[in-house]
Amino acid sequence: MIDPTGSGSAQMIMDQIKAYQTRVEQTHQPETAIPPTEVNKPQFNEAVRALVNSVNDAQMESAEMRAAFERGDDIPLTDVVLSMQKSSLAFEATLQVRNKVLKAYEDIMNMPV
Repeated sequence: MIDPTGSGSAQMIMDQIKAYQTRVEQTHQPETAIPPTEVNKPQFNEAVRALVNSVNDAQMESAEMRAAFERGDDIPLTDVVLSMQKSSLAFEATLQVRNKVLKAYEDIMNMPV
């Protein structure tokens, strides 16, 4: 309980406080900074180039299949028509994306500053 002289218990309490302070200081040491990691993000121009190349590949494949069918090779007409529709759809989608990007660019350029 309470010591009438107060010297022993006060010193013991001060020792406990100092021990708690050092423990808190040790746990709150600033950690070394974690270095940022490099994330390979695709660049916009690379994404557009890949998209245009894939559309071009689809159109070239379609043209080759059509030419092979016209030469009389053993290619079903349904495969030729399907290939032509795929390339047409890819081209139309690319065209729509281009139109949206140009519209966004024009909107940004016409914004008042």
